[in-house]
Amino acid sequence: MVIKVLGGGCANCKKLMENAKKAAEELGIEAHFEEVKDIEKIMSYGVMRTPALVVDEKLIFSGRVAGVEEIKEILKKEAGK
Repeated sequence: MVIKVLGGGCANCKKLMENAKKAAEELGIEAHFEEVKDIEKIMSYGVMRTPALVVDEKLIFSGRVAGVEEIKEILKKEAGK
């Protein structure tokens, strides 16, 4: 699983990355994490507000920071495809 946090490196972006890593760890999911800071790459996902979460190239949400429990639910759903 590839998990990307899109954003310029702001505090919210860092918090979302931290929450995503913790969620994957708690679920025992092996994941590769990437920070995407390039504005053109961010816009290629259709994102206008950051931070945004992308799982296996699927935009999950943008413009907010999700908590660990919410991200765990998302990762369980995406892993069970």
